[in-house]
Parts: sequence; structure tokens; C-alpha cells
Amino acid sequence: MRIPASLVVNLVAHGMSPREIIADHPDLEPEDTQQCLEHAAWLARDRVYA
Repeated sequence: MRIPASLVVNLVAHGMSPREIIADHPDLEPEDTQQCLEHAAWLARDRVYA
């Protein structure tokens, strides 16, 4: 099953831990949640918010 990275990032942003996300979405591995966050950081790397 495919789970969008945006969903994982949104769940983290709303306070869920990677462990909770994996419990709710057993198709995910711990590395998947980490890669989603790394991808989001990469996408935002050149944006400046002030």
C-alpha cells in the first residue's frame, strides 16, 4: 500500500510520533518515516520564512 509522504509529515506536524504512525500504518517501516521527513526537509531547504 502506498502512503503519501505528505501524510506522514502532516501526522508528525500534528504531534504523532513515528512509532504511533507505524502502529496506525503497519505497511510502513521506521526508515520510511525518517525518509519522509528528510524529503520534506530537502524540499524546504531553499525557503526562508521570516
